[in-house]
Order: sequence, then structure tokens, then C-alpha cells
Amino acid sequence: MAILDIFKKKTAVPVKKEKPKKVKEIKPEKKTVKEEGLKIKKAIKIGEGYKILRNPHVAEKASDLAEKNQYTFRVFGRANKTEVKKAIENAYGVEIVSVKIINVSAKERRIGKTKGMKPGYKKAIAKVKKGQKIELLPR
Repeated sequence: MAILDIFKKKTAVPVKKEKPKKVKEIKPEKKTVKEEGLKIKKAIKIGEGYKILRNPHVAEKASDLAEKNQYTFRVFGRANKTEVKKAIENAYGVEIVSVKIINVSAKERRIGKTKGMKPGYKKAIAKVKKGQKIELLPR
């Protein structure tokens, strides 16, 4: 009867103790200051610029600025200058000299009697080092 087995006193089975295996210690490699500096500099991983950059801002004024090595992007509202700089450098492989950020406010629009709002956005103008280019619109 298997049901009544739960009332029987169980005897303890001795457990064999295994000797711990010897593990060789691995010595950490010595890192130079330059390598550590690179890790600190690249806080944003390669290919993660999409979290900050929405899309290139294509307008007449933006195309005039492109001749002066300045490129315009729409960015997410919580992005700051350093994040934008790192994201553009990782996404396009260029060196950024400076970044300017502009908050474009929301605007009221009407269609007949109905009123609505055109949403605002954040825009970033990035100045690229001389001799480098970003091709925003493939030809």
C-alpha cells in the first residue's frame, strides 16, 4: 500500500562528499590608459543611434547649412547635446565639432471651425569636421 508509506519512518541515506576541484586563477590582463579612455568615450553602443536620432531634417535652410558642413536632424525630446554628438558619430562615422539644439514649439492650426495643434519637436544642428561629409539622401 503506497498510501501508508508516508507514515513510515525514513532512514537517512549517507551522502558522499566530493572533493572540491581545483580551479586555476586567471590573472586579469593589464589595460592601458588609452583602451580605458575609448570605453568611456563610447557610451552609446554602435548601431544604437536610432534611440536618439529620429530622422534627418530636410528643408531648404538645412540644405544651405549642409554646404557649410552643418547637418540638421530631428531628435527625441529628452536627448541632450552629448548624446546627439555620440549618436551621429556612431551612426555616420564622422567627427562632430559642435552641436546646437533647438526646441520647435507646437503651433495651433485650424481647418474650418475645428482647432488643432501641430506637434512640436526638438531639432539638432551638428557641425562636422572639415573634409568630412554625411550623405543624408542617397543619390
